[in-house]
Amino acid sequence: MCELFIGAESDLWCSRTRSLRIDGVATSVRMENFFWQVLEEIAKRDGMSSNQVITRLYHESIDADHDLGNFTSFLRVCCGRYLALIADGEISANISESLRSVDSSGILAREGLRRMERQHNLKEVAAR
Repeated sequence: MCELFIGAESDLWCSRTRSLRIDGVATSVRMENFFWQVLEEIAKRDGMSSNQVITRLYHESIDADHDLGNFTSFLRVCCGRYLALIADGEISANISESLRSVDSSGILAREGLRRMERQHNLKEVAAR
């Protein structure tokens, strides 16, 4: 089982720092190359750069009153959720299809149901 994970290119878990400006304030984000690649894919789907998508995620998170004490962790979770939504068939893996037009409310509702179902299944397995 572990070969599937440890056999990946080691460059994927090497960290890289990028500098950007959000509202005129210089900041930097340090993440593994794997997450930078996923963010670049997300950005390309809507014709943005990775810095633009990061800035947009920051602004929309603030607008939603999220506590962004660890913004880099938030970005990693965004990448993981993006890949999980593709795996669950909620969004297309075709990177030429924009994410702007997806039914976010419907996806979030179905995602919540799947999360509850997975938790229930984990409890059943643990009880055996």
